[in-house]
Amino acid sequence: MQFKHPEILYFLFLLVIPILVHLFQLRRFKKEYFTNVQFLKELSIQTRKSSTIKKWLLLFTRLLLLFFLILAFAQPFFTAKESKKATNEMYIILDNSYSMQAKGKKGELLKRAVQDLLEQTPENQNFSLITNSETYWNTDIKSSRKELQELKYSGNAFQLDNIIAKVNARKSANNKDIIIITDAVGLKNNQTKSFRKEDNVYFVIPKAEQKNNIAIDSVYLEQTLDNFYEIAVKLTANGDDFEDVSIALYNNDKLTAKTLLKSISKSKTVNFTIPKENFNGYVTITDKGLVYDNTYYFTISKPSKTNIISIGDADKSKFLSRIYTNDEFEYANFTLQTLDYNLIEKQDAIILNEISDVPQALQTTLKSFVNKGGNLVIIPSQEAKTVNLNNLLNNFGSIQIKGETNTEKKVTKINFSHPIFNTVFEKKVDNFQYPTTKNSLELNSTTPSILSYDDQSAFLTSIANPLSSVYVFAAALNKSNCNFQNSPLVVPVFYNMAQNSLKTGVVSMTISESNYFVVDASLSKDEILTVKNSTESFIPVQQLLNKKVKLSFNNNPNEAGNFGIFNKTFLLKNISFNFARSESDITEPNTDFISNFKEISDIETVFNTIQSDRTDTQIWKWFVIVALFFLALELFIQKFVK
Repeated sequence: MQFKHPEILYFLFLLVIPILVHLFQLRRFKKEYFTNVQFLKELSIQTRKSSTIKKWLLLFTRLLLLFFLILAFAQPFFTAKESKKATNEMYIILDNSYSMQAKGKKGELLKRAVQDLLEQTPENQNFSLITNSETYWNTDIKSSRKELQELKYSGNAFQLDNIIAKVNARKSANNKDIIIITDAVGLKNNQTKSFRKEDNVYFVIPKAEQKNNIAIDSVYLEQTLDNFYEIAVKLTANGDDFEDVSIALYNNDKLTAKTLLKSISKSKTVNFTIPKENFNGYVTITDKGLVYDNTYYFTISKPSKTNIISIGDADKSKFLSRIYTNDEFEYANFTLQTLDYNLIEKQDAIILNEISDVPQALQTTLKSFVNKGGNLVIIPSQEAKTVNLNNLLNNFGSIQIKGETNTEKKVTKINFSHPIFNTVFEKKVDNFQYPTTKNSLELNSTTPSILSYDDQSAFLTSIANPLSSVYVFAAALNKSNCNFQNSPLVVPVFYNMAQNSLKTGVVSMTISESNYFVVDASLSKDEILTVKNSTESFIPVQQLLNKKVKLSFNNNPNEAGNFGIFNKTFLLKNISFNFARSESDITEPNTDFISNFKEISDIETVFNTIQSDRTDTQIWKWFVIVALFFLALELFIQKFVK
């Protein structure tokens, strides 16, 4: 027991006063004379005994009354077990990712958590509030009430380690109380390693009651027909026992097609056929799970011809003219002597077909071409020197030629997951007419091969850039060295290598990812492009690339939807944005790591626990009550004890 005002204990010397009063009391008995002396003598003895007992009772009650009264004024208390943590700074981390849309016993998890914070946080409590998207330092519940009430769901996944790093960066002489409110969906154990041992960490994990959820994972072109597109809508189901799911396709808010799925397993693909023209719409479903992943926005632009040139011998390039036909491509072949370098920047793809030595000026031009979004295909020449080829490849990334092989090799492995083949095969093929080569190069690359030899070495590989790709063959494709021109693979490989994914196919960007988009536009220095729709508008980061503009979107837009890219009032291109589906699986939240921290059922209990553990136990009131008891006891003795 400790005292808040120990100096008052010096007044305990006052206990001497009642002792002195009782010991040196000068009051004497009065003599009364009666006729019966014997009777008076006995009465005198009895009166003296009763008076002595009463005096001692009054002495003890007055001493105890004064003693407890002095202790009460000294304000005794018991020290709290965590009194040293009373100066801790508080940080509230609130997960507002889309998985918090799930419904618990009292409604959506995020809305319930916000309501509990508004109702249970003490008004005098200072704290910092950190969400997936916003940060409010050194605030209180009154100041942050509006922000909490208007808090929206964020497309950013809950990255606890990044948030804790932000908290740890706040330098302070005090330790921290960190309250984390999250459903633990997508949380990984290694994200908790950045906690400091001296900080107190409390987890509040609201539980979802409805965990079944169906999400639209993606939309892509299944195949392109003469007058129609066949698009595929991929659905993913998390949980079990799903009811019938309605799926509808809209173009410019007009219903195009609708169907009902009677059953759905872990994954389901639904195909729709639409006219081969501009499409700016979305596909939507209805389910009882999360809402954010029920709509997928996408854009398909009316196909325009792809510009391609090949540089090399005309005879060796004849097979390319049979692939790049006039209905879809603007194709031309040039030798090094007839090539006009000014044509390069106007192309979508360029094929270097067996050139033994590429001039330095052309290498520089091709490097700029690739950086601005053009695809490049390199078919090596049998006469080319390894040094010259490596000098060329050094312009584009980490791929080198280690040596040459003069033995016949067979191409036996297809990387079916590579974008070149993801819409070519309905299933993996084993019995295939694979091509062979007589002479080849040994490619050393860190990227997975697209086509591989039977010895696992690469026949075709690629170097991925943010805006384009560089494809490199390991052998010359002329008929004297290779029969690849007669292989069924030649058409899909060269067709898809020439296509630019940003110019053809489904356009749908993922918000908050490192997205780039190249649009054809000739801008002056003062002109800027704007991305907007009816509810939102923003200016992306822009880089001029001759007659093209590279756009970077960062964390924009705030909401998923269909947008247009405008030069002032002129629409250049339609584009769509969606949030990543990383929050769609709410069936198995990760709570394995909670055993290392304090898990508390609700926010009210967190604040009550902190207050009770940090608050001293004041007991001066009990001493006042005891003092009043002895005061009442003294009055009782004086009145009733004779």
